[in-house]
Amino acid sequence: MKKMAMIAALSLLLGMTTMVLSGIDPNDTRLMEQPAISQDHIAFIYANDLWVARADGTQPRRLTISEGIESRPQFSPNGKTIAFSAQYDGNTDVYTVPVEGGVPTRLTWHPFADLVEGFTPDGKAVLFLSQRTIHSGRFNQLFTVGVEGGFPEVLVIPNAYHSSYSPDGAYMAYTPGREAFRQWKNYRGGTMSTIWIFSFADHSKSEIPRPEGGCNDIEPMWIGEVIYFLSDRNGEFNLFSFHTESKEVKQLTSYEDFPIISASHHGDRIIFEQAGYLHTFDTGSASASKLTVGIATDLLELRPRYVKGDQYVRAGDISPSGARAVFDIRGDIFTFPAEKGDARNLTTTTGIHEKEPAWSPDGKHIAYFSDASGEYQLHIKAQDGMGEARVIPVSGTGFYADLNWSPDSKKITYVDNGRNFYILDVASGSIQKIDSDALYRPGPFRSFHGDWSSDSRWLTYTKLLATNFSQVFLYSVDANKSYPLSDGMSDAAEPVFDRGGKYIYFFASTDAGPVVNWFDMSNDDMEMTRSIYLVTLQKETLSPFAKESDEEGAEEENEEKEKNGEKADEKDVKKAKKKKGDEEEGEKEEEKALKIDLEGLQLRIVAVPVDAGDYSGLGSHKENQFLYLKRSAGKTSMHSYDLEERKDEEVAEMNGYQLSADGKKMLYRKGQTRGIADAGKKPEAGKGILDMKSAEIRIDPLDEWPQIFDEAWRINRDYFYDPGMHGADWKAMKEKYARFLPDLACRSDLNRVVMWMCSELAVGHHRTGGGDRLGQPERVSGGLLGADFKVENNRYRIVKIFEGLNWNPDLRSPLTEPGLNVKAGEYLLAVNGVDLTAATNLYQAFENTSGKIVNLKVGPDPDGSGARDIRVVPVNSEYALRNRDWVEGNLKKVNEATNGQVAYVYVPNTTSAGHTYFKRYFFPQANKKAIILDERYNGGGSLADYYIDILLRPYQSHWNMRYTNDFKSPSASIQGPKVMLIDENAGSGGDMLPFMFRKFKVGTMVGKTTWGGLVGTLGFPELLDGGYVTAPNVAIWTEDGFIIENVGVHPDIEVEQTPAELIKGRDPQLEKAIEVIMEQLEQNPPKEYVRPPYPVRVRK
Repeated sequence: MKKMAMIAALSLLLGMTTMVLSGIDPNDTRLMEQPAISQDHIAFIYANDLWVARADGTQPRRLTISEGIESRPQFSPNGKTIAFSAQYDGNTDVYTVPVEGGVPTRLTWHPFADLVEGFTPDGKAVLFLSQRTIHSGRFNQLFTVGVEGGFPEVLVIPNAYHSSYSPDGAYMAYTPGREAFRQWKNYRGGTMSTIWIFSFADHSKSEIPRPEGGCNDIEPMWIGEVIYFLSDRNGEFNLFSFHTESKEVKQLTSYEDFPIISASHHGDRIIFEQAGYLHTFDTGSASASKLTVGIATDLLELRPRYVKGDQYVRAGDISPSGARAVFDIRGDIFTFPAEKGDARNLTTTTGIHEKEPAWSPDGKHIAYFSDASGEYQLHIKAQDGMGEARVIPVSGTGFYADLNWSPDSKKITYVDNGRNFYILDVASGSIQKIDSDALYRPGPFRSFHGDWSSDSRWLTYTKLLATNFSQVFLYSVDANKSYPLSDGMSDAAEPVFDRGGKYIYFFASTDAGPVVNWFDMSNDDMEMTRSIYLVTLQKETLSPFAKESDEEGAEEENEEKEKNGEKADEKDVKKAKKKKGDEEEGEKEEEKALKIDLEGLQLRIVAVPVDAGDYSGLGSHKENQFLYLKRSAGKTSMHSYDLEERKDEEVAEMNGYQLSADGKKMLYRKGQTRGIADAGKKPEAGKGILDMKSAEIRIDPLDEWPQIFDEAWRINRDYFYDPGMHGADWKAMKEKYARFLPDLACRSDLNRVVMWMCSELAVGHHRTGGGDRLGQPERVSGGLLGADFKVENNRYRIVKIFEGLNWNPDLRSPLTEPGLNVKAGEYLLAVNGVDLTAATNLYQAFENTSGKIVNLKVGPDPDGSGARDIRVVPVNSEYALRNRDWVEGNLKKVNEATNGQVAYVYVPNTTSAGHTYFKRYFFPQANKKAIILDERYNGGGSLADYYIDILLRPYQSHWNMRYTNDFKSPSASIQGPKVMLIDENAGSGGDMLPFMFRKFKVGTMVGKTTWGGLVGTLGFPELLDGGYVTAPNVAIWTEDGFIIENVGVHPDIEVEQTPAELIKGRDPQLEKAIEVIMEQLEQNPPKEYVRPPYPVRVRK
């Protein structure tokens, strides 16, 4: 709607021209999605907008257009109205629009996303999904909202995703959870989708039968006595039917090339998407027909356009003199002036990704990587952008970074994604591998390079050892040999040469051990510090920190010099000037060879007298001086250290910097600001600031999208952990899905096609997203009070107020702030002076109020008697409050049911939040006899060794003091029985935790099989337009083979969370865990230790 005037002005001819150029067929269009059907019409999403056409596919019309995404259309039972989800105000909410068109009517305002599922059978309300009232982001609930508006009501079904009412509304067929297979063909882990049939009368449920080994059944469509659904039980997703009386399951379609993506029904007709086309299925004749839908329209996202470069700034470098800086800006190479002039695009390519620029020290050239050939190669181009680039093929594992020129501009070092370090001779193009890491550290790449020596014959670098420690090496270009500088017993980093050639500076940490072992959760709250060291490169060079002594001068020597007609200091100055002149003359011919005495090198390492800290960014800009960055108290600042003065001083706050080749200038970054200033000096206000916004890039999606598709394919080819690609013919997969590229109508289509292609690898954690969209609506926030409400007496009555921790900003509950004294049972009568009744959606009254003062009127009676005015500040999310309420409720249940004998600890993931929860709840209960560890809904993260190590702590001893009670060691330990709760919503690190729990025989597991997604994603290169794709590059194996992935971890005791029990407020899994642990406590209670008599040690 926001662009309606512009759309009206664009001609049909322009739209037709754009589509012809793109390859979109205006007579038989592809990549329409999320179809719905009525007696007379079909609806679908195309180019992120809502469209409607006649039932036979003719006369398509666009009903909506906005900067946001429209999705999930559904027809009302009478076929006159379409409900859909849209992002008109940034948030995803429920809207309706007449089939004939018009202004959409908004029905929901909650700040969480609301996703349309359909209508109630009587057509009076829209059915939608939301996470607005849940305690975990791992599931959804169903709500209805009247087509005339009002307050949404939650369905009694505890959790659901796909759903379909029975014709009479007495039952609902639904899937309890979200599917896991969109990214992942042939998925068979614990989250396999199943269809339950629920009775609203007695809350019982039955299930559509599945074959042995399981399958994924989704998108139920209830027609008469038959439930139609999609299933991958026989390969690709096809249409199946289940007869509710005979219980017979039939396969109705047999597609083998591409699956059915989504399906919907109306009456006895079904519509679905397959191979990018829409098809209808007649249930009477059991036959499918492809629809021909021809769309000829203006697809604005296909048109070339300009974007501002400041949103796409990536790698950069500074010119030798500091006159300009160079950056990779959205795949083009730009240079920017420090003061005068304009930004200059050196490459001006669309559909080619150029990156990682580096300026040669002689100032003549800029090197960068480019995939113009279809694979990344090194390009070297004149710094002014004139002429063609010289292309040098590079060897390695496919993706490259970290270009560093030698000072004589004759050599370049670089790294690849395989953690190899190379040196390239510019003249010949020959390449030599210097070294490789022993282990893989997260990130798209790891920078080996430290620094070049001034004579270009040596370079420093770091290598990651098998201990995860980084060791510093010296590499001789002439000898093609590396020499260890540090001993590998500390984590050493960022070695750089002093400008005078006497020293190498580097960081090293001796307390880094727990931190550099990045995969272990036990390092979560560990910190490492770095100290600064230097090594003298010549045996005769004294330590700059040798103890000094004041001595009397040699008076006789000075008198002798004065007899010769010169004062001593004048003569010394002349000698120094002559020597310097001779040296400068020699340097013009050839840089003097740097002398390095390798023997005893490690013995000549000395510490710089600066306290250890959080340091990075080491560099030398002057002889006997170096720079570094220090992070402290949330601030990062540059520091400068002078060896001669033995003085450290803070220069300026900044986040990073790079030195020019001569060390006189620096390119610095502070937040989003980048500038050029004198090296080691505080930048002058307003001077040298680079105008990144001045870079404008002309993008052409028709050129870019094939490149992005290809690069996503190459990222998987070169980063995926299995070189055999799980048995997939990866080249064939590229060809299979490339056929959709001419049909792309928007950037979201490209993400879908990439996801389809990547799903062929049949692995979890495979995701794609982001990228340039033409418009992104600004989000209008909501406002929440941390309470549940119900409609009573035409007013909103408070049912429950969630207790928060108001001293914690993440757990602030607005109605519990001191002095407000709001209680459950009171009515919310007015908001900011406007009377509030049930006719107005509660959340509509709080639109755009998060974090702002709101005036409320509350009182005990709906007529307003006894009401009072209060001021509150709403929050934008209640998730943390609801999660805490669930956890505290479970803890109370366990405490009461076990008479205080059993601890209850919930861990939401295996990273920071889980670490925090464990510390918050385990240690205050460490005096209990047994423990229930609840990892349901666990979102994963790291390897949960922290939990397991503490749970396994054995009894050591007791300790006695004269006063108070004796205590045992380890003091925070529970030696009694242990039970873990697991479910199908726990995965990744939430798979590994129960695997370890079983492997180390910690205790008994109760619940359901976990997700089965135990691979990892450790960082990947960005796509040209800022989008992303993952390629899982770490997977678990034991002597039993590759395990857990696509299987999950099974419980010892399986317990289903049936709707009937959950509706009663029960938790069958938790109740079973309590039962089991109490039985184990009775059978095997922890030993009760009795203090022995005090010893008598006096001789008698």
